[in-house]
Amino acid sequence: MNRHTTCILIALGLALGACNPKSAEPAAEHGGEKAASAEYERGPNRGRMLRDGDFALELQIFEDGVPPEYHVYLYRNGKLLPPTSAKVVVELTRLGNKQNRFAFTPKDGYLIGSGTVTEPHSFSVVVTAEEGGKAHRWAFDSFEGRTTISAKNAQDAGVRTEAAGPATIAEVLKLTGRVVPNAEHVRAVTARFPGTIQKVSKSVGDTVQAGDRLAVVESNDSLQSYNVTSPIAGVVLERDANPGEFAGNGPLFVIADFTKLWVELAVFPRDLAKLRVGQPVTLSGVDGGEVQASGQIVRIAPAEGAGRGTLSGVYTARVALDNATGQWTPGLFARGEVRIGAAEVPLAVKRSGLQAFRDFTVVFELIGETYEVRMLELGRQDSTHVEVLGGIEPGARYVSENSYLIKADIDKSGASHDH
Repeated sequence: MNRHTTCILIALGLALGACNPKSAEPAAEHGGEKAASAEYERGPNRGRMLRDGDFALELQIFEDGVPPEYHVYLYRNGKLLPPTSAKVVVELTRLGNKQNRFAFTPKDGYLIGSGTVTEPHSFSVVVTAEEGGKAHRWAFDSFEGRTTISAKNAQDAGVRTEAAGPATIAEVLKLTGRVVPNAEHVRAVTARFPGTIQKVSKSVGDTVQAGDRLAVVESNDSLQSYNVTSPIAGVVLERDANPGEFAGNGPLFVIADFTKLWVELAVFPRDLAKLRVGQPVTLSGVDGGEVQASGQIVRIAPAEGAGRGTLSGVYTARVALDNATGQWTPGLFARGEVRIGAAEVPLAVKRSGLQAFRDFTVVFELIGETYEVRMLELGRQDSTHVEVLGGIEPGARYVSENSYLIKADIDKSGASHDH
């Protein structure tokens, strides 16, 4: 963890402490989050037991192989009653004062609620039951994935929000390949006149500038010595010159300018129609590091050796890479993403806001000064945005930057998924 991240976490911790007037109770501002995780009596079906005198009701969220639904079991003096013994209603109030109402009908020895208990299971609950001419009522909070932070403290901690809405999702073709020298920036250096090599100044791997001396050769004709110099700035790739050897027509050195490279990306025939010369490509290292660059496709052709062995049918998309900063080295493997199209989607969020929560991919919606998890159904995505098919409403404000701070604070509260 770097120093900047550590400072943000400390700032968030101090922010929450400032929100809490009772320092002896950490994260007291979570309120209902603590209530959700508190122990309560569970019934035979692991539901929440609600008692009033000798009458009791077990409220269960059942989701074994079905969408979450309410089941209710009725008891008197610990003995199971027929489901027709009471009329039950459950009313939920969610963050933002959104309400759900569930009526119940008998089924196989229990009562089943009308409709699905949608995620997140975070709400204030009121349960009413009419049984034997008596009215029973229970109220409790069952919160999860929720925390409250003042606007100032969230801003100081670097938490940023924006509205979920339309976005352009790029269609990307992902390719892999290797960084190679740019043949247009490679020079083979030969002797101007045949003769004997008297001195060699550079070796493989040495960096040279244009005009640097590489070797000294004594001409056979004039018996005069002359310098063999580098025609370009670059790196010595090959050396075939040693003192005392004869310098003829063959290359003595090969010099490559690594500020200009190629990335050869493998392309299968099924993808050829999607590519064309001039398309921009985003490049990155295969190790997932921070090395990134942009280039353009300059050539599409059968791969060297295609038709012989394992490369049969494979093509190469050659990408010109500006390596002035020296971050790339020939021989490295690379990934390339080619934008081959785009789609306008009505609802999307930024990938930077996504977090894992239970078995879901989520964002955290902000209402007032309270953040709450939103389980998302996702569609197409690119490097910056992801399409949302369900789970959050258009225009809802969600945490788009530093969402991991909200997740860390929610995890700290210890709220459990209440069934």
